[in-house]
Amino acid sequence: MTTHAQTILLVEDDHAQNTLISGMLEAQGYQVMTSFNVEEAIVILKKTPAISLIFTDWKLGQLSGLDLISYVRKNDYPVGIVVATAYGSIDHAAEAIEAGADDYLAKPFQRLELLLALTKADKANQLRQTNSKLNSQLGQQNTLVDLIGNAPCMQKVFQRIEKVAATNATVLISGESGTGKELAARALHKISARCNAPFIAINCGAIPENIAEAELFGAKKGAYTGITQDKIGKFEAAHGGTLFLDEVAELSASIQTKLLRLLQEGVVTPLGSNTETKLDIRVIAASHKQLQNQVEEGHFREDLFYRLNIVPIHMPALRERQEDIGILIHHFLTVFSERYQSDVIDIDKETMKKLIDYSWPGNVRQLSNSLERFVLLQDQQELIESLSESSSTPQAEAEFVLPESGFDWHQFERSVLLQALNRNNGNRTHAAKMLNLSYKKFLYRLEKHQI
Repeated sequence: MTTHAQTILLVEDDHAQNTLISGMLEAQGYQVMTSFNVEEAIVILKKTPAISLIFTDWKLGQLSGLDLISYVRKNDYPVGIVVATAYGSIDHAAEAIEAGADDYLAKPFQRLELLLALTKADKANQLRQTNSKLNSQLGQQNTLVDLIGNAPCMQKVFQRIEKVAATNATVLISGESGTGKELAARALHKISARCNAPFIAINCGAIPENIAEAELFGAKKGAYTGITQDKIGKFEAAHGGTLFLDEVAELSASIQTKLLRLLQEGVVTPLGSNTETKLDIRVIAASHKQLQNQVEEGHFREDLFYRLNIVPIHMPALRERQEDIGILIHHFLTVFSERYQSDVIDIDKETMKKLIDYSWPGNVRQLSNSLERFVLLQDQQELIESLSESSSTPQAEAEFVLPESGFDWHQFERSVLLQALNRNNGNRTHAAKMLNLSYKKFLYRLEKHQI
């Protein structure tokens, strides 16, 4: 049996049993603190934060093991609990589990049964603490850097972030521009074990190709004209932390090859050097382009795509989570009012309805920018007019001429919908955009034609 270094509180009012069980646990490496009643156990708990496990009898004089379990759970002590019940007392066992015990043992029990029950309780306690930490951090939406939303599609994003944040798995974030891909990456970093290490964000499309290799992988003194000292690359600067590659589809073929080696081997070779540098980084990539399509068109390495796409996260467009627009409006009005030290301005119902019904082609970023300008200028009419301006894209004159004999409109509309879906590989958001329809109207037409 594995040796333990944990502190366990043993609560047993029978002195002989207390001594026997205490010796049994100490022989396995546990640090044992003993008590003979609930009141004494509570005093010990208050004074000893190192306690991570409790093994308690059910019958303990005036108070019972159930009273102790209830007290521990009510006060959120981070401990695993095993309770011992009299032989055949299944009702007591059920009560104990319902009150918060992790396992129970019926007396008499064997040494191995006790140790297995404690191991089970310890694992349950560790999982409970991990989930509590993640849920707490995910619930504090300001901690997630403005990544907020109650829509089901956003809840899926939060759940996926929660599941993978504690790992080192590579994540690929997709979504239209302005949907919050970098915010999702920062959230992954902030609730991970790397949260106190660097978060380095790189816009791959903003780095000139002639200096991209040196910027990303570093360069040795004299590697090229004008470099007079060693240069630390962005990848090395992220050592121990998280590297976020935004618009990763814009990387050149040669940089893609080097990035693949980093992901496979965990090493980089600075420009002008023959020595590999071992790095410990978590890579998160993002693109508004469909990387699968980029692979098929020969613009992106297939092997690199699969290395990046270990865990995909899709950020939904704002028009796909219309129920979140009101929440976001309130959030941004509060944020910008605090930033510019002005009173929070109310938006009338008519304007609010227009904001909620608007398609927001620039997504959350466009909404944020519009509300920041509104807080600064306090001009509600300009806010409404700005929506009209951004949605009034020049349209070509219609070239379609209706035949004098007429034609089957139903079949025509169905054909157009199917073509739009096929051209966008079944992506409804992109198909709706191609037809200049709101997502809701597009879904209505699909249902109408039973597509």
